[in-house]
This record gives sequence, C-alpha cells and structure tokens, in this order.
Amino acid sequence: MRLKDKVALVTGGAQGIGLAISQGYAAEGAHVIIADINLDAAEQAAGEIGDRARAMHLNVTEQSSIDRVVGGAVAEFGRIDILVNNAAIFDLAPIEEVTRESFRRIMAVNVEGLFFMMQAVAKQMLENGKGGRIINMSSQAGRRGEPLVSAYCASKAAVISITQSAGLAFARRGINVNAIAPGVVDTPMWDTVDALFARYENRGIGEKKRLVGEAVPYGRMGRVSDYVGPAVFLASDESEYVVAQTLNVDGGNWMS
Repeated sequence: MRLKDKVALVTGGAQGIGLAISQGYAAEGAHVIIADINLDAAEQAAGEIGDRARAMHLNVTEQSSIDRVVGGAVAEFGRIDILVNNAAIFDLAPIEEVTRESFRRIMAVNVEGLFFMMQAVAKQMLENGKGGRIINMSSQAGRRGEPLVSAYCASKAAVISITQSAGLAFARRGINVNAIAPGVVDTPMWDTVDALFARYENRGIGEKKRLVGEAVPYGRMGRVSDYVGPAVFLASDESEYVVAQTLNVDGGNWMS
C-alpha cells in the first residue's frame, strides 16, 4: 500500500473524479476526509468506502468553513499529509453575455477557494514539520482559451500558475505541490456542460459530448478511474522529485 496510514483531504470528493480519488486513496491505505458542499453525498460516499473515510461539510468560498475542516481533520488524525484541491464549478456563455456574478462565482470557487484551502493545509503541514503533498485539479481548459468558456478557462489557467508558485515556494520545505489537468471526462457534470453547448451552438442534447469524445486522440472521453493512478503517484513517495508540474491526463488532447 503506497499511502498506508496517510491522511488525505479531498475537496469536492463526493462525486466524479474526487470520489474516484477518495476511493483509490482508501484502497492504498490512506484515511480519507471527503469534504464537500453536499454533506449528504459526502456521507454516502464515506459510508460506501468504509471505516477509512470521513465526511465533512466544506464551502471553499468561506474561510471559516476551510478553517473548520482543516482544524477538524487535525483534531481527529493529528495532521494532514495529502490535499487534493478538487472542488470546482463550471459555467459557459459567450463573452458578451458573461455576468459579473457568474465570473466572480467561478473565481471564488475555482481560484480563491483552491488558493486558501491550499494555504490552510500548507500552514498545517509546515507546523507539523512532516511535509506533505498538495495536488490541485486544473484542466486542459487552463492550457488555452475557448470562445464560450472564457471565465472557466481563466480560472483553470490560474490554478496552473498557483501550482507553479506554490511548488517553488514549498519545494525545500517538505511540501510537493503539483497539479493534474484532466481533459474531457465522462462525469455527471459533462451532462450539464453538454446542455450548455447545445444551447449556444444549436446542437442536440448529447451531440457535443459525442463529438468531443470522438476527437480525443486516445479515442474516448476520460473516465474517473483514469485519474486515480496519477493522483496516487503524486501523493506518494514515488513523486518526491516532481515539483510545480501540471500533469496532463487527457488522452493526448494536449502535449506539453
């Protein structure tokens, strides 16, 4: 077991990629805290994983919520060894229709929430003196702009930049900070994305999802299981010399 008795905190861990990573970490021997704004879903996920999982309510846009979750994790387990910053939201609209409310909400969750969650956990890691691993979830959308996805793309580009800065800041202090950039992934969120594209591109429901899947060089959309191995690697001692990197896990969509 590569993560035996490690303590991992996964934000947005109640569904999709976050849930798959939570399950994968538990299978590798870690204690997993599933922190999600949907507490019912988090509790259900933790119950399915078993004794190695705990559920906590988390709203990353509220500092008091971040502090409560980090403090609660430390109180129960004594430390946090691994943070997966996975909580995020999506919206889509032509630039001329993007509202300040939508833009601010995306940035509040995807950028500010991620940054201050990372900050809180990094402080705990430094105080504990045992270092740790921080994995920020970016996206292929952070690698280039898209006409209808300007705010989301900007938020995920910011995640890559934050990861680079934090990786360099903590590299000699025992904390490895890296990111994963998924491509198009078959999750419930993509059904929402597909519906938005259908609205703005005059497509039938399901058409955009089919097209983007066919366009992936590997030949299909990603599955949540595709992200477990990379997340375990970046959380383990095997990635000790990997610092400030964003790992593309996208079936060949983006090469860097």
